[in-house]
Amino acid sequence: MKKAMIPLGIFLVLVVFLAIGLTRDPREVPSPLINKAAPAFTTTRLQAADQPFSAKDMLGQVWLLNTWASWCVACRQEHPVLMEFAKTKTLPIVGLDYKDKETDGLKWLARFGNPYDITVTDKDGRIGIDYGVYGVPESFLIDKAGVIRYKQIGPVTDEALRDKIIPLVRELQK
Repeated sequence: MKKAMIPLGIFLVLVVFLAIGLTRDPREVPSPLINKAAPAFTTTRLQAADQPFSAKDMLGQVWLLNTWASWCVACRQEHPVLMEFAKTKTLPIVGLDYKDKETDGLKWLARFGNPYDITVTDKDGRIGIDYGVYGVPESFLIDKAGVIRYKQIGPVTDEALRDKIIPLVRELQK
């Protein structure tokens, strides 16, 4: 009788874990990089391949690293929000063209506009892997010392800007 209760007990524990998991937002996956130094990288600029860019170039500034790609459907949803936000000049936005052909990235920016102060390439996805990118778009708010302070999984929305990103930017710029 007791042996028959063990599978039932295991089943009930699994049901509880499943029920808890279903109540959580999958976009709220915590990043192990929050409050840690942003991974260092050096890559080429999308519009000027002869000009290298390094994350170290941004030290001393609060900045947003936004991963995107021309093949990304959700990036089209996010793009108008970034275009409007860029007009505020609140902080520099660096676009990381993730696993994309340079020509496709350039065409995409020409068609939809360029909200980025700097656009760089991540052809093989290694930079994205170092940052723990699950899929594009994802954005990272990085402080003056080069520490990741916030990760936006999925498109940046007006609500995310208003409620999370802009207040944190103001705090970090002090």
